[in-house]
Amino acid sequence: MKKILSLVLISALGGVLTLGGYKLFLEKENTVIVENAQQTPTFLPTNTINTLFNATEAPNFVQAAENTVNAVVHVKNVSMSSGPVTFEDLFWGRSSQKPQLGTGSGVIVNKDGYIITNNHVIKNAQKLSVTLNNNKTFEAELIGADPKTDIALLKIEADEDLPFVTFGDSDNAKIGEWVLAVGNPFNLTSTVTAGIISAKARDLSGVSAQSFIQTDAAVNPGNSGGALVNTNGELIGINTAISSQTGSYIGYSFAVPSNIAKKVIEDIMEYGNVQNGVLGITGGTFTSEFAEKENIDYSEGVYVTEVIKNSGAEKAGIKPKDIIKRLDNIEISKFEDLSGYIKTKRPNDVVNVELERDGEIKIFTVTLSNTSAFTVNFIKMELQDLSDSFKEEHEIEYGVLVKESKNKWLYSNLGISEGYIITGINDQKIESIADISKIKEEYGDDILDNIKKLEYINRRLEKKEVIFR
Repeated sequence: MKKILSLVLISALGGVLTLGGYKLFLEKENTVIVENAQQTPTFLPTNTINTLFNATEAPNFVQAAENTVNAVVHVKNVSMSSGPVTFEDLFWGRSSQKPQLGTGSGVIVNKDGYIITNNHVIKNAQKLSVTLNNNKTFEAELIGADPKTDIALLKIEADEDLPFVTFGDSDNAKIGEWVLAVGNPFNLTSTVTAGIISAKARDLSGVSAQSFIQTDAAVNPGNSGGALVNTNGELIGINTAISSQTGSYIGYSFAVPSNIAKKVIEDIMEYGNVQNGVLGITGGTFTSEFAEKENIDYSEGVYVTEVIKNSGAEKAGIKPKDIIKRLDNIEISKFEDLSGYIKTKRPNDVVNVELERDGEIKIFTVTLSNTSAFTVNFIKMELQDLSDSFKEEHEIEYGVLVKESKNKWLYSNLGISEGYIITGINDQKIESIADISKIKEEYGDDILDNIKKLEYINRRLEKKEVIFR
């Protein structure tokens, strides 16, 4: 026992001596230095609003939906189509006609029963009917339609005032703004979907002829002609198309802006057709690539390539190479912005055009023209005077431009179509559309029988002539 206690004491004494020696001779002094230096802290922008608990800012669609669902209707279109030809049809010499049903949506826009929808919903209709949200069905009358904007106007006769949607200002609609799409997809009544405006002034044609509002609110077959409304329940668009590889909604839908749709139906109601105001320029969206090619400092807007002779733009002083920046209070960053805004105007309306010329901002007041001021219809072709800049650039002394042609015979036999230039008729030089008007007046209804010779320039700038026997 004594041996064990002796060993414990010796071990403890050895540990104390070892630790003391380490502290005294081996461990370095650990000096703490406090540095009193002033440093500038780095700040990052932070949103102090806690969106998780900010319930009052969440969008509320209840009122907008209640204001809309009873004014959106189901439209049925009955048309006749040719079915497969049977042996009996061939034997008896008859054609097989079968009724075909098409459906879509529409929006009541006043208490008297005027309904706006898409032209493609009612195209070729022999019978139209409209079913309200309360399941009442009415026969509908087609008041008028405009294929270019895909807008049509219907009318039903009801015994009482009908619920309707008021028009909003689509120019004030903002990207990122919440919207509702209300329609009748799959023959369901008053289907409501929500989304945001993802883009404005979208073109699906490839020729900058359209100016749609793009949204990610789900739109499916049957929604065409339905309402796109803001959170106040105001109509800002007519749902028209979807972008899809399957035929059903996969992410993007497109609506005709309400300002365009409203103007079209007002024209139909007042004039019986659409009154199109024309600025009188041709051009395209100004890009950095184009600016580099032309050796011009880049600037957003629409680049004017030509000014149409006798148009409002020419009379106001707009010139080729001008860059249009604004129309009235609307910013113009691409050609679809310009075409969309002009579609809301009529001939003789006045538009303030803000443009950039040689690095300076200038403002011109333009009175919009009617196309009849600088075009003439001739044997199913729409002809237009050549601009001075076009003549100079292509070294052409005279002629009139084929702006549009529906003359299938001239196209199939001579290739004459848009972009060709008519330079002579019956050995008479054609210098302007005034010469064409004189020929029309001279020959009247017998004009086709009296054209013996036609001279023209094709798109390759080759001069041609043909003699009719």
